[in-house]
Amino acid sequence: MSLHRLLLVEDDAEMAAMLAAYLQRQGFHVSRADSRAGALEALRAGRVDLILLDVSLGEDDGVQICAEIRAAQDVPIVMVSALSADHQRMAGYEVGADDYIAKPFNPDLLLARIRAVLRRARRAPSLTHRRRDAILRFQGWRYDARRDEVTAPGGWQVSLSSRETALLRVFLANPLIPLTREEIAAALDHDEAAGGRAIDMLVGRLRQKTDPALIRTERGTGYVLAAEVSRDDA
Repeated sequence: MSLHRLLLVEDDAEMAAMLAAYLQRQGFHVSRADSRAGALEALRAGRVDLILLDVSLGEDDGVQICAEIRAAQDVPIVMVSALSADHQRMAGYEVGADDYIAKPFNPDLLLARIRAVLRRARRAPSLTHRRRDAILRFQGWRYDARRDEVTAPGGWQVSLSSRETALLRVFLANPLIPLTREEIAAALDHDEAAGGRAIDMLVGRLRQKTDPALIRTERGTGYVLAAEVSRDDA
């Protein structure tokens, strides 16, 4: 199983370094951002399983950032703030935060809350990113998320089933990142116990309808989309 990927959005460099080091020791892959622009760029760059988002980010407002992210995708968000009044917590929950932790906090408590949110999310939202407002391009191919249309490099439209399209979205959200069969099965809401063979068959069908070289088998892991992905936002 690959590591959970956390995005830490915190503009206090000392706090960010301390939290990142602690979470990495607990087995997480941690990337960092210190602003709205940095957070959105990190989300565009690849898979994020959970965002740890500070409410106060200099000129940026963490609550507004949470609302903006939640409008586009379902990645779990845990907000962190020195503001702990009930109305301040409610402001975070109202814009879609999954949890809200007040500073100062016990790192072990933070870890427990992060793991609880990840268990509830089951990683499906963060794997697919649930984006429906973009055109994605990869090695001459084009996927229109608004219409669920796939276009080959030659310009003709490729007909995919709903499951094949859902699988393609999982790979497009995670370019160049090896995914286990269990991760893919969870993202597609497959029965994980029977998911391995079903995933292999689904990948085989997607390869046949697109380009076999696009999806590479990673021995001992699963599959990886072997292409860079660019996004044209609507």
